[in-house]
Amino acid sequence: MAHTPVNHPLRPLYRALGGAAGAYLIVFGIAGIAATAGDGLFGTAGHRVLGQGANLFWSIVALALGAAVLVAAVLGRNVDSAVDTYAGWAMLVVGSYGLAVERTDANVLDFTVATVVVTYLVGLVLIMTGLYSTIAPADESSAPRPVREGRTA
Repeated sequence: MAHTPVNHPLRPLYRALGGAAGAYLIVFGIAGIAATAGDGLFGTAGHRVLGQGANLFWSIVALALGAAVLVAAVLGRNVDSAVDTYAGWAMLVVGSYGLAVERTDANVLDFTVATVVVTYLVGLVLIMTGLYSTIAPADESSAPRPVREGRTA
């Protein structure tokens, strides 16, 4: 993992981006719950929230994921790095599922192409945030030292 930067000088910016992604998911989740509350958990009524397809289940998942990301961004201390990385990969998996089943009966999340695009973008922002917001003690953050010739490990 020597190629992953630690103590990046723009770490506060990346934490803010992670917090913004979490806040967006919270806003989407709240608006989605308000718009789809009467349709049942896996309703496919075609509701649009912030330009995306939404149903009650996906809104609840987005709200919970956004809350976890936002709390992790506030906590920091590499908690945000781990949560952002795993949440980002989860968003990419869910987006891929939504893209694969968009025009089938298996589209239980009521995804549209716009929802897939936003899910991918939020997932990629979270992965980038997770990669560049890692911190380490100063003595561990330098590049690996080259091995001297004639010396064995």
